[in-house]
Amino acid sequence: MRFTAPPRLGPGARIALIAPAGPLGGDAELERAAENASSMGWVPIPGAHVRERLDYLAGSDSSRLSDLNGALRDPHIDGVWCVRGGYGALRLLEMVDYDALRRAPKAVIGFSEITVLHAAIGVKAGVISYHGPTARGTLSAFSRRSLERAVTCGGNPAGAAEGAEVLVAGVARGRLAGGNLAVLAALTGTSFFPDLKGSILVLEDVNEPVYRIDRMLRHLRLTGAFGGVAGVIFGAFTERGDDADSLPLARVLLETAEAIGAPCISGAPIGHIDEQWTLPLGAVAELNAADRHLTIEEPVYA
Repeated sequence: MRFTAPPRLGPGARIALIAPAGPLGGDAELERAAENASSMGWVPIPGAHVRERLDYLAGSDSSRLSDLNGALRDPHIDGVWCVRGGYGALRLLEMVDYDALRRAPKAVIGFSEITVLHAAIGVKAGVISYHGPTARGTLSAFSRRSLERAVTCGGNPAGAAEGAEVLVAGVARGRLAGGNLAVLAALTGTSFFPDLKGSILVLEDVNEPVYRIDRMLRHLRLTGAFGGVAGVIFGAFTERGDDADSLPLARVLLETAEAIGAPCISGAPIGHIDEQWTLPLGAVAELNAADRHLTIEEPVYA
């Protein structure tokens, strides 16, 4: 499948700040999101319903969908920066206006639950989207530099994964795919699950103990989803809350890497951590596992 990269977000780009999943913790988080967008040289445009809350959702499905589709359809909006993850974007997938995004590609940025949007955008629209910080987060210098290279000024937003571990040596080339493990596993069996053949698969998670990480990886293996994967990058698996009887995470990841049989590293700067790469999912990249280095090719922009 061919992917189109949305136009770069230069100074003055108008960026919709939306909450397609979980709710914000208060106005201070929206203010921080707007400050982050402004610090990138962009003009923040908060969604009409971004402050709403309905239990564990950022408002009703119709409200969240209205903000998302409104941003995708509005010719005066240049990009979409999700303010947080949480849960709820999955509820919107059948109603997203992928045709609008295909006609006028624009950057969609976020991670965690936003993985479902990345997967669906890739499958239904063939547009590159960006697994990177949410707008409400605190941007470290490392994360900001990667985000700028991915969506603004060009250049490799990845590079050396210092501190990563080599699980399977070798070199792999393919399109970047994946994101949050639990969210990706929830898409199995749906029309929104990405074709991972020939891909460099990226996986991370938070608040999942090792036994659940093990279960989800085994489930994906049993579905055949990992067949033909060219390379694997495990990011951070944080706040696991493992009990005393837990298997070591390193063992579970190594078992998975060896079963896939593709070049693989673990501990890359991806996930629920302060310093993370922004990865253009759908773009072509090369993983040199022995050197613990990821090079992302410059995509062809719309």
